[in-house]
Amino acid sequence: MIKKLLPVSLTAFAIITDQLSKAFIVKNWPENTFISDVLNNELIWIYHVRNTAIAFSLGHNLPDWLKPILFILLPAAILVLLIAYYFKSDEFTSIQRWALAGILGGGLGNLIDRIFRPDGVVDFISVKFYGFLGFERWPTFNLADSFVVIFGILLLITVFMPAKETKTAKENKQ
Repeated sequence: MIKKLLPVSLTAFAIITDQLSKAFIVKNWPENTFISDVLNNELIWIYHVRNTAIAFSLGHNLPDWLKPILFILLPAAILVLLIAYYFKSDEFTSIQRWALAGILGGGLGNLIDRIFRPDGVVDFISVKFYGFLGFERWPTFNLADSFVVIFGILLLITVFMPAKETKTAKENKQ
């Protein structure tokens, strides 16, 4: 059971760092404010914006009555199912458990914003993208988004990489 509970510390870390960073931004800078001189470069800007939709502002034109269903209830149901599967299943490797824990933390961090911040999810990290994929700057994001993307990529890598056989498994085949 400890192998299932220990990665939950990453979930908690993701939620806490995400919410503290958002609270700091909200307290110190008004919405739609650039804080580009903080790092004194063009690569990373701090830019306080709100997102009332999901990634890349997808769905911002949807009717207001539909947004809570698609952006709160549906993600909450998915996260509950993922948590239940996480604890019920023994199929995950250790690294996959940590990856899922990071994804859960990021997902819960943004879900908290959607529930408790009526003005939208707080985004504040703006990265120069040098015109790649048609973006001069990547769409503004937050720490929760970073957790979801980084640990999502890690999970995908572990799913597609063949598992190494243990010494015991090799001996049993012979």
